[in-house]
Amino acid sequence: MSQNYHIVVCAGIVPDPLQTLEPIAGPAIKNELMLPAALDPWAGHALYEAAHLAKNAPGSKVWLVSLGPKAKLQQVLMTVAQKAPFELVALDGPGGGFTDAYEVGAALADAIRAIADLDLTRLLVFGGWESASRGAGATLQIIGERLGIADQFQGVDELTVADNGALRILERVEGGNHQVSVCAGPPAVLGWATGNLPEPPNNPQTGMANMRTAMPALQRAKPANLPGAGINYASVSLPSQRRETRIVKDLPPDAIAREIVEWIKG
Repeated sequence: MSQNYHIVVCAGIVPDPLQTLEPIAGPAIKNELMLPAALDPWAGHALYEAAHLAKNAPGSKVWLVSLGPKAKLQQVLMTVAQKAPFELVALDGPGGGFTDAYEVGAALADAIRAIADLDLTRLLVFGGWESASRGAGATLQIIGERLGIADQFQGVDELTVADNGALRILERVEGGNHQVSVCAGPPAVLGWATGNLPEPPNNPQTGMANMRTAMPALQRAKPANLPGAGINYASVSLPSQRRETRIVKDLPPDAIAREIVEWIKG
């Protein structure tokens, strides 16, 4: 593999759900700040795939770009830094699920453009196809558009590099099948599903090497002032549970279906 890459992994952090999260006015989540944070699981797959690709393409480099509260980012890095080698680019801002995908995408795209020595002709932007916090499914697409990247793939399960440098990509489609796409090469945006790689074991040496650059990156993290962060909701609540049970024998299927339709309409 003669081609080498500049791989940027966009990853958010989410609360590790040890208990039910209840919404409160703000918008915010009750007890969210008390829960330990974790790397978004979809973004985690993207990071592992990026590290695997970089390992097999000598000369490649991986950046982890994340937007969230600095204190929570530092907590997550204590474990994530031992999984794969990367250079951190941190943005200090809200990390919950109430941020707007366009605003987050714009902030991350600007942070990617500001990376020193980044070669856009070798750029691969990785991230989660879905998210445990920002599940709009649009953030990566917005990043790609703002960076001028037209080749975008979502729901990626596998990436292989051909001898000529072409990227062969398996994307999830309906019916449990995969769509096979071939891209001539970078730049490209890949939104990962689960991938094919297991979670790497902890490597203390990798962790120490990452933290030497991660801690200074956290200290100089620029504030990400998202305009929509000032929105305030007057009231919020969990969806109400409703159950109505009636036991009836020997009712024809057509009558059952008719009652269900009438109940839904009502």
